[in-house]
Amino acid sequence: MQIKTLGIIGYGSFGSFVHEITRHYIPDIAVRVYSSRFPTDNTTFFSLEDTCKCDALVLAVPIHAFKSELERVLPLLAVNTIIVDIATVKMYTTTILQEYKYSLRYVAMHPMFGPYSYLKKGRTLAGLRIVLTGHSIMPEEYEVLKKFSKQLGLVVLETTPEDHDQTLAETLFLTHYMAQVITKAGYRRTEIDTVSFGFLMDAVESVQNDTELFQDVFRFNPYCQKVIDQIDTAEQQVHQMLAKRSSK
Repeated sequence: MQIKTLGIIGYGSFGSFVHEITRHYIPDIAVRVYSSRFPTDNTTFFSLEDTCKCDALVLAVPIHAFKSELERVLPLLAVNTIIVDIATVKMYTTTILQEYKYSLRYVAMHPMFGPYSYLKKGRTLAGLRIVLTGHSIMPEEYEVLKKFSKQLGLVVLETTPEDHDQTLAETLFLTHYMAQVITKAGYRRTEIDTVSFGFLMDAVESVQNDTELFQDVFRFNPYCQKVIDQIDTAEQQVHQMLAKRSSK
């Protein structure tokens, strides 16, 4: 597998981030970006048709737009184009991709980092994790992908879409949920923050602006509701503990 051209559909926060790290870490790859928000200049931004002809095509679109965007690009792909699914949920997107598994080359993955964590790490990929959850490429191509990812400094993990989504609900979604609660409650940093409060606000600030992603993850990850229910139950238990203590 030799990737000489990389296409990116979508140029929001994560699409532009993929563009940035590709130019930094893989400068020999020609990148073509398609975005409805930017005019074609054939330097950075290209037509949808030209972008879809790349060797690999990253769908950097919201989860709720994944199916419609995939259906839009399918007729435009080159024979050997590999679709790269980087969505935050994997059961939903994998189900869609597997409908085309005999005619579509794809790799499903989830980078467990974004622009915020990349900056906090000093603009390095070293030690950041990427989860691979499925593919329809040749086994030898898949091994090359894993080896290359490790050469970039990434920690490569492999799991099923189901296990990924369950773990994600109990980690990333939980962080998003608490960040939304803390933000809406109006809590902010102060001049006398404790170290632990600083860590809490680091987590809040890393995800508090990803409202659309937060809503999409809840919508398309069936394990998220259980997390909310557990939080509600735990909150009641804490209230009861405090009430019991204060009555003594």
